[in-house]
Amino acid sequence: MKSLRIYKKQYQMKQLLIAFLFILPIMVSAQGYGDRKNEIESYKIAYLTQKLDLSAEEAKVFWPIYTDWQREQVELRKERVQKNISFRKITEIEELSDNQIQALITNDFNMRQRELNLDRKYYSKLRENLPIKILGKFYRAQETFKKELLSKYRNTSKPQPN
Repeated sequence: MKSLRIYKKQYQMKQLLIAFLFILPIMVSAQGYGDRKNEIESYKIAYLTQKLDLSAEEAKVFWPIYTDWQREQVELRKERVQKNISFRKITEIEELSDNQIQALITNDFNMRQRELNLDRKYYSKLRENLPIKILGKFYRAQETFKKELLSKYRNTSKPQPN
């Protein structure tokens, strides 16, 4: 029983190492974005590594696709910010013309469609190379990660009672 636990720990460490090697370039390029983004990305990689429980061969397939997907998502987010396609940045709708409001709404729809197209593109890449059960685990892990992350940062941002 003890040797099974040791084997399991070694296997998990190996998976983490593989994930780290594939994700290292992203982490290095993301240094300018601040410590919190790096911390979240590292946490997400460890979380996905644990939840997906990929074999070494599956990890070699998964992580490069995931890395490319993340890079393209970052590019889309940058474009959204540069083109100011967000109602979050608009303080007063009343000050905009009807045409400006219509353009904002249409641009937002177009951006969300591009994000959906990107998700479909990478779903197809993953589906071509990995079993559907792994994809199911991945999409479930994505959702549970968001909830866990929100919970983690809500709890750390609240003042602790003395």
